[in-house]
Amino acid sequence: MIRALALALALASPAPAQEIVAALSQSDVSIDSTFSGSEILVFGAVKGGPPGRDHDVIVTVSGPLQPITVRRKDRVAGIWINAESAEIDAAPSYYAVATTGPLYDVLTRTEDLRHAVSIPRAIRAVGSGAQDPAAFVEALVRIRQEVGAYAMAEGSITLRDGTLFDAAIALPPDLVEGDYEARILLTAEGRVVAVEKATLAVRKVGLERFLYSLAHDSPVIYGTLSLAIAIAAGWGASAAFRLMRS
Repeated sequence: MIRALALALALASPAPAQEIVAALSQSDVSIDSTFSGSEILVFGAVKGGPPGRDHDVIVTVSGPLQPITVRRKDRVAGIWINAESAEIDAAPSYYAVATTGPLYDVLTRTEDLRHAVSIPRAIRAVGSGAQDPAAFVEALVRIRQEVGAYAMAEGSITLRDGTLFDAAIALPPDLVEGDYEARILLTAEGRVVAVEKATLAVRKVGLERFLYSLAHDSPVIYGTLSLAIAIAAGWGASAAFRLMRS
């Protein structure tokens, strides 16, 4: 009788909640004159949950949000000119998505809308002023994918024994300085059941840091210095040319 009661209580008790523990291979990226891109590793483990339950992992890495104007060119009288434009409220300067399988096999579209996982969902274009804002968002995604600023890597995450996972995220050389957010989402039957976040700091160092700070903190000095360098370079080139002709 006691055993039967214990078994009934065990079956009635809720299953332990699934959790995800994750970390980044590095917490900061330094940009200097030799920086040509980098790669970070997102790794972790799945904890808890009912035995044998299928789950998947999604990793997103997002750069600082920026407003941007997207213009469409039309050909008028044989000349290409700027026509309609759309104001994008906030678009990540960099955005990458990695998954354990095809995105909409591991995540429902409703959950994508709720958590803004896919690349188009990560771009906010409310009140863009365009008749078809989705077309401008699509164009922005296409352009940034071509230069490596946006990336979708479905099925690139390795999930070992249903517990351990890792994902390699490539960072392009033209990163925007700022704090990058990494999200690690655990899904089950297409629903997000756990989310873990980490921050990656991208900073300029050395001469790049000095010039960046000078341009933003003391624009007058930066402009004067740039003008002086341009004049000196022009005078030096002219002097060298006269010397070669003499």
